[in-house]
Amino acid sequence: MNTRQQLEKLERSLLSEYAAKSADTQGRDKPLESCVLRTEYQRDRDRIIHCKSFRRLKYKTQVFLSPEGDHYRTRLTHTLEVSQIARTISRALCLNEDLTEAIALGHDLGHTPFGHIGEAVLDSVLPGGFRHNVQSVRVVEKLEHDGEGLNLTKEVRDGILNHTKDGNPCTLEGKVVSYADRIAYINHDIDDAIRAGVLSAAVLPKDCLKVLGDSHGNRINNMILDIVHESDGKGYVRMSPVFEEYMAKLRGFMFENVYTNPTAKSEEGKTKGLLEELYRHFLANVSSLPPEFVKYIDTDGREVVTADYIACMTDRFAINTYQSIFIPKSWGY
Repeated sequence: MNTRQQLEKLERSLLSEYAAKSADTQGRDKPLESCVLRTEYQRDRDRIIHCKSFRRLKYKTQVFLSPEGDHYRTRLTHTLEVSQIARTISRALCLNEDLTEAIALGHDLGHTPFGHIGEAVLDSVLPGGFRHNVQSVRVVEKLEHDGEGLNLTKEVRDGILNHTKDGNPCTLEGKVVSYADRIAYINHDIDDAIRAGVLSAAVLPKDCLKVLGDSHGNRINNMILDIVHESDGKGYVRMSPVFEEYMAKLRGFMFENVYTNPTAKSEEGKTKGLLEELYRHFLANVSSLPPEFVKYIDTDGREVVTADYIACMTDRFAINTYQSIFIPKSWGY
């Protein structure tokens, strides 16, 4: 019996009856010979960590555009915090931690430069609209690995697609990531907003703090404990109604005071114009796109492929590309 088979046997004996077992995966679009060391979900996790899209998350906005401070979250650090929270919940519920980690690490691979403003721009210009969770699946199925995709298991792709609040993942591990995403961004966005001077801790809604916790760490811990208490030994993952209510209220507070705050969002008008100009330029010049994008023009259309290229950009690459195309350079010889 090799290492992978031993791990699969351990999953059978240690994990909950409701956990997704790696030996029972619905598989990949392109069959692969099994690894002697890693389970299928461990292989997916590794493929995501080593892909270019994962590395680019380092230079993509979470909330504050291209922050100069070293301690503000980026899309990459957000992803790592989601993974940590999700793994803690899955471990406590005896779910498959490897599957949970793979979904968490891949859930935002398709996110645009400049955070949700980038998503809104592509949604407005692309026929049929644009959603980052759908794009994340497109990244792992088609765009990565020079246009060949990562060939991930169905369960991981399903969890990535359904990590949003309105998603309905086919595994409990996918549901865990959905909750972990919201727990992470609500709390770390509060932390970043206070650091930026956009918020003061004194203005946070006191009824929410009383229920959820009065500090960053306490809120995360209490939310995790609530999910574990509500879900342990059951065939679902959920929060208690009280915690759901106050998490939604705190999220609403953040939308009103941070996500639409004119100070935090003062540069968004510029980024909107920048991305719209880039989209129009590359839509008219699709032959200038990298080969891994061009190969899908005939099957998917120039609009989709142009959006693919824009969505893959980091904040700084988008700015540099805009400057190289639209800003005159000094002449010399």
